[in-house]
Amino acid sequence: MLTAFAILTDGLVYAAYLFLVAVGLTLIFGVMKILNVTHGSFYAFGAYGAATAVGIYAETGVPDAAGFLLMILLAMLLGLVIGFVLERGILRVVYGKDEVVIVLVTYAAFLILEDVITLIWGPRSYAAYQPMVAAGNFELGDLIISNYDVVLVVIAALLAVIGWWALRFTRYGRLLTVVIFDRETAAAFGINVTVVYTVTFMIGAMLGALGGAVMAPKISVTLGIGVEVIVLAFAVVAIGGMGSVEGALVGALIVGLCRAAAVHLVPQIELFVIYAVMALVLVFRPYGLFTQAQPRKI
Repeated sequence: MLTAFAILTDGLVYAAYLFLVAVGLTLIFGVMKILNVTHGSFYAFGAYGAATAVGIYAETGVPDAAGFLLMILLAMLLGLVIGFVLERGILRVVYGKDEVVIVLVTYAAFLILEDVITLIWGPRSYAAYQPMVAAGNFELGDLIISNYDVVLVVIAALLAVIGWWALRFTRYGRLLTVVIFDRETAAAFGINVTVVYTVTFMIGAMLGALGGAVMAPKISVTLGIGVEVIVLAFAVVAIGGMGSVEGALVGALIVGLCRAAAVHLVPQIELFVIYAVMALVLVFRPYGLFTQAQPRKI
């Protein structure tokens, strides 16, 4: 019973982390049909920005809540700026090109951003554990659970609810839905698709940076953290269905719980289980759980 509860709690925490990372990626693909490799860089910049903010508030002695808010805001500001520069400076030039060309362009931008991180923060690792220590722990039976992990799950749940509400009940959400369904028809009816693309990419970048910010206290912030993240994010959105926020949530839950079960029961297959689940889902649902096959336009 204790092992089952440990799997559930660890799986929910890992699923929250995966959802925070993958939701921005799936949003960008749903609207722009771009496999955005630079999403890993958004995560990395968010983590480094959060580590910088943690260092600032640890030295100045501001309250922990204010420091956590500063950590989030600085990371999302970095995502906002980088997303705007990339979309307006690079991606708009390759719209309409072959999908492989766009993937290569975003991969090249990812490599450039990795060097930018090195130029700004250097090659050394950073620790930003203070928020997690300040949050403390609580005991639930024989388990000790971090309050920070609970906050992480709550943030992911709130983001999922806000995303669902925004896409269905706000004007911009309805515009996104129209562009996702048929961008040519949307443009014909007067929707400024260029603005929708820019805003969507900036929101996706901010969400990627948010994922890096909230994970910074739980990891070592070092070079290369964006590489692992982008692979995991692609696995999650492939399971749930590219472009589906609900799919990203369900995919994150499936991967999180399966990985937690593997860690506790068969740790030798921890790395394998994520991709095994993805392969199993894609055998029966090639477009993911929440995406229907669509005819190709000619």
